[in-house]
Amino acid sequence: MQRDSWPTQEWQTAEPESVGMRPDKLLELDKALRSQYKSINGMVVVRNGYTVFERYNNGFGPGDTHTVASVTKSFTSALIGIAIDAGYIKDVEQKVLDFFPEYSPGAGELHKRTIRIRHLLTMTAPIAWKTGAKGYEPLDRLRRQRDWVMFILTLLGRNGQFGRFQYSSAASHLLSAIITRTTGMCARAFANERLFRPLGMRHIPDHDMKSFSLDNVFGKNVTGWIKDPQGNSTGGWGLCITPRDMARFGFLYVNRGMWDNKQIVSETWVNASTAPNAHGYGYQWWLQEAAYAASGSGGNHIFCVPGKDLVVAIASKPASRPRDRWVLLNRCILPAITD
Repeated sequence: MQRDSWPTQEWQTAEPESVGMRPDKLLELDKALRSQYKSINGMVVVRNGYTVFERYNNGFGPGDTHTVASVTKSFTSALIGIAIDAGYIKDVEQKVLDFFPEYSPGAGELHKRTIRIRHLLTMTAPIAWKTGAKGYEPLDRLRRQRDWVMFILTLLGRNGQFGRFQYSSAASHLLSAIITRTTGMCARAFANERLFRPLGMRHIPDHDMKSFSLDNVFGKNVTGWIKDPQGNSTGGWGLCITPRDMARFGFLYVNRGMWDNKQIVSETWVNASTAPNAHGYGYQWWLQEAAYAASGSGGNHIFCVPGKDLVVAIASKPASRPRDRWVLLNRCILPAITD
């Protein structure tokens, strides 16, 4: 796709009509943010490569970072793709235990040797705990472990079924550990070099984890990109970025991995990551008919609608039951498009 400009330094703005959007519908969006979606701290809407709508609430501005929860998973997925492109990882069929030779499954756990990267990416790896409406993932127990990776490997494969979708942030953390094992850099450092810097995103410095308390791992003290006791960046959550940088990442995927005439992540990887399937979940991306999203708890999202050349980035403050952001996209933003 040919672009007049790329937002490596700054996003270019445009009047809605010039990029085929109705200003009256965006006014409705603004009213909705003020009245019904007060937990949204920042939103950026990009059409045809130009910012047409940008709003901040609750005392936040464009330079403020936000903890985006499980949106982190989609970044981790992109880094796996970049690592495969660069030859650090063979492919998604490589077995997970290949990267952790120090772990030896017991006599009754030989099936663990068949778990592959693909299972982690698509949330179809068998895991010991129940998640979803009838269960929970013991992440609080995880944060108390001296070695998160060994703890996850111990529980991986127990009482689970191959191919059954089971959402797991702990499984995503193994992807980050694989990045560390293969590249020699944690996901944060690898992202700074291979993803964030080429896109003009903010560099994320290393931060010491003073403790692994709830606030430091999941709460108000989360900053930069947190890490486990061995220095692996958390693969399933813990990234803090600005809405503008969220939009940059979505824009990369809308452009099939291309950025300013340079292939940052292969088009093959983007296509595989977002290909429709029965679970509605790709390589750490949530899928709908004509869109896909990086999504995190509390209402954090990066919506990508390639057919409309549209990216919507939403950063939210923690909320237990936030209003559905997909509804906001479908009722206020997509109807604004006139071409």
